[in-house]
Amino acid sequence: MNAEEGQPEPQPGGEAQPTEEEMRQRIEEQLRKVRVQDLLLESVVSVLNLTARRIAKEDERDLEQARVGIEAVRGMVGALDEESQHEIRNALSQLQMLYAQQSGEGGEGGEPGGGPGPGEGTPPAGGGTAGGGTSGKAPPRLWTPGSD
Repeated sequence: MNAEEGQPEPQPGGEAQPTEEEMRQRIEEQLRKVRVQDLLLESVVSVLNLTARRIAKEDERDLEQARVGIEAVRGMVGALDEESQHEIRNALSQLQMLYAQQSGEGGEGGEPGGGPGPGEGTPPAGGGTAGGGTSGKAPPRLWTPGSD
């Protein structure tokens, strides 16, 4: 209505749209209240959810991406508060069980012994992902909470 005067146009509900400066102030106020642990927890939950999809949904299955997600969560869980750590570790254990079941079926021929499993932090010192045949070896050990 008053666009020529620099005034915001009223919204259909009768409220004026906030100016760019008002939006910046609101964002700044929200950022003052956000804790890093809160954002980290939201990120970890998002990674867990996406990892679950990459394991459980047949049309989205990507066990390599699932392995990356599991390792990422394992790396971040220590920065969470104790209560959150407990809940995330429980969810992570369930995902690792699903991962083990799916990778044990052999339906995804993408990583036959070629890298750490979801419970392995790094590959063995001379093992790497190139060249070191692992046929005949036992499958990777499943990580469980408290086993680090």
